[in-house]
Amino acid sequence: MMTQDHAPDSQKHNSEVELLSFRIGTHEYSVDIMSVREIRGWTRATSLPHAPCYVHGVINLRGAVLPVVDLGRRLGLEAEEPGERSVIIVLDLTERTVGVRVDAVSDILSISTEALQPPPEMLSDGSGGFVRGLIMIEDRMVRVLDLEAVLPPGTEAAA
Repeated sequence: MMTQDHAPDSQKHNSEVELLSFRIGTHEYSVDIMSVREIRGWTRATSLPHAPCYVHGVINLRGAVLPVVDLGRRLGLEAEEPGERSVIIVLDLTERTVGVRVDAVSDILSISTEALQPPPEMLSDGSGGFVRGLIMIEDRMVRVLDLEAVLPPGTEAAA
């Protein structure tokens, strides 16, 4: 005899995820807060020859060399020079650490996983796989990035 009480379903409906939201120009993005190691003020990076245009260079992070990626350029947005509110978000990815420059950190969002909507099918412009979901917060839409797609293994090796 089966009962209607399914624990996995009730857990699925109640699960939440915390996201760190930030701005790049007029666009708002977010990443899973569990991948964020720290947020640092903007530090000028040492450029390296033959690095891709979206790699600022490297910085010294407590004795370790940290590659810094301009996330706006990586996402194909118009390049802007770092400003006084620019920050570097240090991300822990699968067996590697990468810094990404953004214009400003906005908020920490706690959202239900049900509120996360899949992105619409996009043309093969190369950037469609960067967004893993969309959420509506009040009157704005926030894109949730797939960090492994945006910063695949080897991105920092290019630096």
